[in-house]
Amino acid sequence: MRTSAERRATFPIPTVAEVMRRRPITIDPDAPLGTALAMMAERGVRHLPVLGDDGRLMGMLTDRDVRSAVIAPALAERLPARWRRRAKNLQKRGEALRVRDAMTWDCVTTAPDASLAQAAAIMLDGRFGGLPVLENGRLVGMLTERDVLRALAERLPSIRGDADDYFW
Repeated sequence: MRTSAERRATFPIPTVAEVMRRRPITIDPDAPLGTALAMMAERGVRHLPVLGDDGRLMGMLTDRDVRSAVIAPALAERLPARWRRRAKNLQKRGEALRVRDAMTWDCVTTAPDASLAQAAAIMLDGRFGGLPVLENGRLVGMLTERDVLRALAERLPSIRGDADDYFW
């Protein structure tokens, strides 16, 4: 009979570097929010690392950040007073909204040599759809939930069977 450790270790756990997307699509903090939204839609991404002039990561713009910035003014009447003021300020800015106005400033990151299991646990616990990958303070990649699932699917035995056996 195999031990629980042997059952868990049926395949080697890759590092983040083996799974991450290299050369991620990034955006400038002063870019218009509409440009960011168009870029996300065109490239099919939900996370844009925001880089400053020095190339260092300033934060992350997610589809959730964009939705919050766009929807917040419409919900202003139902928000607590402190959020209502912020929503009204955003509404006044209208088209002048920039990435820096909506982005998440303090984002959680990972390193390329971290295990995929560790990064996945961070993503799960924090409810993050993606993690910027930093090496020596520089952005070297992006790890998303899709990357984690792809790595898992590539390592598990196929469950699909023959084309005639598909359930979907």
